[in-house]
Amino acid sequence: MHRLILTGLNHTTAPLEVREKLAMPRDLVATALAAFQSRFKPAEAVLLSTCNRVELYVARNAPEQIKLEEMGRFLADFRSLLPESLSPHLYHKADRSVVEHLFNVACSLDSMVLGETQILGQVREAYDLARAAGTAGTVLNPLFQRATAVGKDVLSQTALAEGRVSVASVAIDYAKRIFDNFTDKTVLSIGAGEMSRLMLNHLRELKPGKLLICNRDGEKATELAALHQGIAVPLENLPDHLAATDIVVSSTGATEPIITRKMFDGIMRRRRYKPMFLIDIALPRDIDPAIGKIDNVYVYNLDDLQQVVASSRQTRQGEVDAAAMIVRQHVDEYVQWQQARQVGPMIHQLYRQYHAIAEEEVARTIGKLANVSQTDKRILADMARRIVNKLLHHPVQKLRESDVLRASTANHIQAMQSLFDLKPSDETDDNSSLPDEDTTP
Repeated sequence: MHRLILTGLNHTTAPLEVREKLAMPRDLVATALAAFQSRFKPAEAVLLSTCNRVELYVARNAPEQIKLEEMGRFLADFRSLLPESLSPHLYHKADRSVVEHLFNVACSLDSMVLGETQILGQVREAYDLARAAGTAGTVLNPLFQRATAVGKDVLSQTALAEGRVSVASVAIDYAKRIFDNFTDKTVLSIGAGEMSRLMLNHLRELKPGKLLICNRDGEKATELAALHQGIAVPLENLPDHLAATDIVVSSTGATEPIITRKMFDGIMRRRRYKPMFLIDIALPRDIDPAIGKIDNVYVYNLDDLQQVVASSRQTRQGEVDAAAMIVRQHVDEYVQWQQARQVGPMIHQLYRQYHAIAEEEVARTIGKLANVSQTDKRILADMARRIVNKLLHHPVQKLRESDVLRASTANHIQAMQSLFDLKPSDETDDNSSLPDEDTTP
């Protein structure tokens, strides 16, 4: 009997300076999964790391459970952090709560931006990375496949993604507060990822006088420049670009700030102290927060923008309620499916095993009797079958009524497997062709 557990943090539980220390780029996720499985083998694991959350989903057989604090300690150790610096920001969930949380995440109900579609792709990517690493198995495979389906259903059946307030749109609103006109302004976009592309779509609304696009990969910068009527510029000349820029948007995968306080020492003088607006939507941050203390320099990061974005939730409560209803339906269906998958084979095995014992005892008894008619044999066999059914009726009924995604149920199933000498359900033979057990009293 496998159990689900989750440890993680997100934009509601941890500030940006904590999230950026724990965040893991794509190429590090596989290493983390391998390290986790090496420490806690056998266990299934999926690691979801985005700019707003890091979550570790785990499935392990009930007798070999991992303590939730051990998962938090693993995350801290892997990123060379002190466990006590991380633990106040972590949340822990188990069993059904894990399913509910993941489904809410996949459909963006747990996102900083309600209705944002990026998270669905990020959930799918995390699952794909776990499959490639061999850490997603018989429990997490169907769970994450269903989570993807939930996200698609919410996006297609509700208007949650329509008219959403995004980080990009809020950033543009802030820029409008600082500058009255943009036709004489130069905008610099650094990075070529999904967030940068979303920002560029909004930046076009400003109709800036000049748009510069910078990236480590020159080809990607050239591609984006052609798409948005901009100019591709080399990253090596970043200080010069900054001196000529009024608005900077940065979202790279760098592990350290690419725009440092030292770099800014001469930039404002070269700009003649004209106002400069910098939007940092990277995690870890691309822009040293100390730059925001310079006169006429305005720096906004993800946490600054989050407060405005969060206020949009109240105005869209109807769509939130509709999405939440879809999630609840999927959670119930998933639990029912798990019920049939985990408890069904066990019930089949229980009846098959003890009816076989009863049949052996009937045959042994008949062998000791003389002149037993066919009618008497049927009567004896029927009596033995009824006795087995009556003895097993109550424990089987309890199994059918239980929620397999609760800790108490896992303990009951484990106890029954031990008391009735049953193999764990995932080790039983394929019994899909077996008839339903006879429950005639």
